[in-house]
Amino acid sequence: MTTAIKPSLTQAVPPTALITSDAQALDVAEDLAVLFTRDAAARDRERRLPHAELALFSRSGLGAISVPKAFGGAGVSSVTLARVIARLAQADGSIGQIPQNHYYALELLRVNGTPAQQRRLFAEVLAGQRFGNALAELGTKNAHERTTRLTRDGDGYRVNGRKFYATGALFAQRIPTSVIDDDGIQQFAFIPRETPGIDVIDDWSGFGQRTTGSGSVVFDNVFVAAEDVVPFQSAFERPTTVGPFAQILHAAIDLGIARGAYEEALVFIRERSRPWIDAGVEQASDDPLTLTELGRLAAHLRGAEALLEQAGLALDEAQAAPDAASVAAASIAVAEARAITTEVSLASGSKLLELAGSRGTLAEYNLDRHWRNARTHTLHDPVRWKYHAVGNYYLNGELPPRRGTI
Repeated sequence: MTTAIKPSLTQAVPPTALITSDAQALDVAEDLAVLFTRDAAARDRERRLPHAELALFSRSGLGAISVPKAFGGAGVSSVTLARVIARLAQADGSIGQIPQNHYYALELLRVNGTPAQQRRLFAEVLAGQRFGNALAELGTKNAHERTTRLTRDGDGYRVNGRKFYATGALFAQRIPTSVIDDDGIQQFAFIPRETPGIDVIDDWSGFGQRTTGSGSVVFDNVFVAAEDVVPFQSAFERPTTVGPFAQILHAAIDLGIARGAYEEALVFIRERSRPWIDAGVEQASDDPLTLTELGRLAAHLRGAEALLEQAGLALDEAQAAPDAASVAAASIAVAEARAITTEVSLASGSKLLELAGSRGTLAEYNLDRHWRNARTHTLHDPVRWKYHAVGNYYLNGELPPRRGTI
């Protein structure tokens, strides 16, 4: 059963709903995805930021589905959460990416927060608040280095620094931020969006994922209460699921983008494409080589979906009993899914244009958004290192590195 909310961007909706089961989460995601699909091409073409869509997402209760049951949430499985993200990304790749860091912050809170922090921040999410992110930085030696500082100020702290790739910060009520404290240890500060000294800048210019709001956040002597600072570095100094949890959501985004391109290819070929003259058929949908290419892509998509589900099951096992072996097994399963979803998302976006034909390049259809979204998002971290980790694990028994790659 779905919630009582039937989503509409033009009708008033009740206060934030409470989702209580995996099945309900999937039903609500389906309702929203149908709605979000309608204007996805126009939103991307015009770079219309999805404020209304995200408000509906929050009110639907989907933002709280990973809150543990002990704190009033649905505590859905990793399999379900990945399916939800994939379905939203199928509808709109940008909207599918925006909640990723929100759920990531909730996982870190689950793993490393104190009971008091968990009660307070989980309650905010259950009430409909969204968390963005301000984690990555430009100009550092590598993608994991951080320079944004957290310095003691009385009973609290001050934050100074500049972030980029801050997906979702434009739309969030809190901006979880990675910072380096006075001892050189990385912490995670859940900073309220309206705190004086925060400047969220809409300067994302990527050719894909255009409406994710993945621009800059500047912190100028921003105060953060001690109760809003959660340990970060320690989540990777012991076996936890924070790393593979982040990665499975990225894999789900790529899978959703791939599925969206594939489904659009089916419609476009049936309704608009022409067969190649040598095919000797009247309709593009009867072109034998088109059928071959679509069949190959469909098989690869099904394989990617199966790998994502297996990764979710492995992650659920590791969350229930985290140790070096279970977390490594989950990380490898997720790496396999991440590698294949990367490739199938790029292939799907490319095949859509190839099989649609020249007409498919017209701006009014905006079919290229699928490939642009896939190419942009899959650059998050290199797939070649996923294959390396998988091979090293199976051949040499080498456990994959634990890190907060998001």
